Amino acid sequence: MNKTYRNHIHADPEIMLGKPVIKGTRVPVELILRKLGEGETIEDLLQAYPHLTREDILAAFSYSADVIGNEEMLEPDDK
Repeated sequence: MNKTYRNHIHADPEIMLGKPVIKGTRVPVELILRKLGEGETIEDLLQAYPHLTREDILAAFSYSADVIGNEEMLEPDDK
């Protein structure tokens, strides 16, 4: 599995309570995904956060897919 997102994503308990962020920033992966989910474009994010790169944003997608891909599926409650 290609984990090149590790070059862009960092988690440190001293930064944003340990949430994954773009390395060298305080921009959480969650923020990037939320803004894109609300309809903003990659270009919008690059303008709003000029210190980010297109590769940073794509790494957020890759990281998120990896996290979701490794989630355990819970069986539904029979209630």
